[in-house]
Amino acid sequence: MADLVLELAETVAGVGVKTSYGEPVDLDGTKVVPVALGYYGFGAGSGSDSGGDQAGGGGGGGLSIPLGAYVGRGGDVRFEPNLIGLLLVATPLIWVTGKALRAVIRALKH
Repeated sequence: MADLVLELAETVAGVGVKTSYGEPVDLDGTKVVPVALGYYGFGAGSGSDSGGDQAGGGGGGGLSIPLGAYVGRGGDVRFEPNLIGLLLVATPLIWVTGKALRAVIRALKH
């Protein structure tokens, strides 16, 4: 089981920047570099059931959310966001910020 975990770690370690920034693409003289938020998770376990039989298992998964692209035209480079992707990423952040502010306001009232 430990060998499987090490193999997965070696495979994912090389991904890093390639997950966040795609290969540049040339579209009619315009360079486009896609940008995404990506992460992976893996787990494994073993144990025994009530009859004493050994059991084990594992799993993994990943997610990639397209955030936008860097677009280069005529020497000018700018980021063009994917609004739906940015909303997906921003929603949990806004929720956590709201909860934290609520807790701070309650603490200051007491």
